Amino acid sequence: MTIPMKLFINYVAFAVLAIALPVASIAQATPKSGALPDAPASRLLAQVSAQPAIHATNQAQSSPTPGANPRLTRSEAGQMAIKNNPQVTIAKLLALAQHQVYRETRAAELPTGSAAITAVEAEEASRVSAGSLTASRLFEHAGAGGGFSQLLTDFGRTRNLVASSILQEKAQKANAVATQYDIELATDQAFFNALEAQETLRVAQQNVTTRQTLQSQINQMTMNKLKSTLDLSFANVNLSQAKLLALDAQNIADSTMAALDAVLGLDHEMTFQLIDDGSAFQQPPPDVDQQIQESLQQRPDLQATQFSEQAAVKFSHAERDQLFPSIATSGTVGTVPIRPGQYYLTNWWGAIGVNINIPIFNGFLYTSQAKEASLRAQAASEQTRDLRDRIVRDVKTAWLAANTSYQKVSVSAELLQEADLGLKLAQTRYQMGLSSIVELSQAEYQQTDAAIGNANAQYQYRMALATLNYQIGSVP
Repeated sequence: MTIPMKLFINYVAFAVLAIALPVASIAQATPKSGALPDAPASRLLAQVSAQPAIHATNQAQSSPTPGANPRLTRSEAGQMAIKNNPQVTIAKLLALAQHQVYRETRAAELPTGSAAITAVEAEEASRVSAGSLTASRLFEHAGAGGGFSQLLTDFGRTRNLVASSILQEKAQKANAVATQYDIELATDQAFFNALEAQETLRVAQQNVTTRQTLQSQINQMTMNKLKSTLDLSFANVNLSQAKLLALDAQNIADSTMAALDAVLGLDHEMTFQLIDDGSAFQQPPPDVDQQIQESLQQRPDLQATQFSEQAAVKFSHAERDQLFPSIATSGTVGTVPIRPGQYYLTNWWGAIGVNINIPIFNGFLYTSQAKEASLRAQAASEQTRDLRDRIVRDVKTAWLAANTSYQKVSVSAELLQEADLGLKLAQTRYQMGLSSIVELSQAEYQQTDAAIGNANAQYQYRMALATLNYQIGSVP
């Protein structure tokens, strides 16, 4: 009996490996209809997995050619930011992870099954002298069997936990959308800031050229005794001020371009040729109350907070349901093909039963957990109300800022027109000897300031309008 028993044990070991590997792969595969679906290989996960490739492709496409910077429009900047910015990727991954939390919670509602194969070689009817084996005697035998367990009801606890997990998944998806909106707004702001800085730099460089020409003319006239050294001194001072302005403008332009590169998810310095399509220049919406209503319906961060509030309520119900009994069934069945006949009457076994677990007292643990969950659900409700109040305030503030910025555009354009006319008159009067260099310097300063103010007003309005669209939840 000993030699065949050893051979059988070896055979059983190989059989365990042969059965366990397919079972493990089947357990991870997509179940049939009516069972829990497997983790989705969604497009979102594909996008996340493809981030390094996309990032490398964008870097290759954005590589500047000698003597030229790559062109970039506002819509292209938004698309690049959504693909490359790590905050968007993080939000998507957290949404995928939250879906797995739902699957983990749902597992408590599904049956649990297991299989086992056991073979024992022992001295005939020997007794256990030490250890933790449950049998008082050991017999040579081999058997295989399986068991299952299924929760029948716990009076709503698991169902509420599953509902809470579903709502938390919805909240995380809404947070992912809110993060995408945040990145799109940050991209618009960085893009318009860079355009504004480039326009300011252009005005500053043009101012340097103008004052350099005037300084050269006055210097020549001073050498010919047609102008005094006072005029030359004023011209030199004005030229130096223009150069300082150009240096500051260049620094701001470089800084805003670096900020734009960061929002776009680029890990290296890239200078783009920004293209202003002017599509966002339109009058603000006239009715602020309608914008508030739209924001309360569309804002993804508010939707995420509402889902979190509902999830907290479901979880508080689940914690309360711990005080109720739970009913579960379990069963087992198997066979013993090799056994000592004098101790085993049949070659199989089987049993099924029902278990009722009734909580009696555990030091007020369940009641405290239920009270804690209820208080947190109330706090989540107040957080939702607080966010609604802040959204109403932010929409009103953004709407007022957009209207003010829109009015500043026309006023600054009129100011620039008047400043251009004043500069031409001052230049003519100075050339004719009817005014001093002080009047011309003042006119040049006013014209430069008006030109910069006009550029600022246009792009500040673009940013104000983008902020308003973000506040009402209508970011494209």
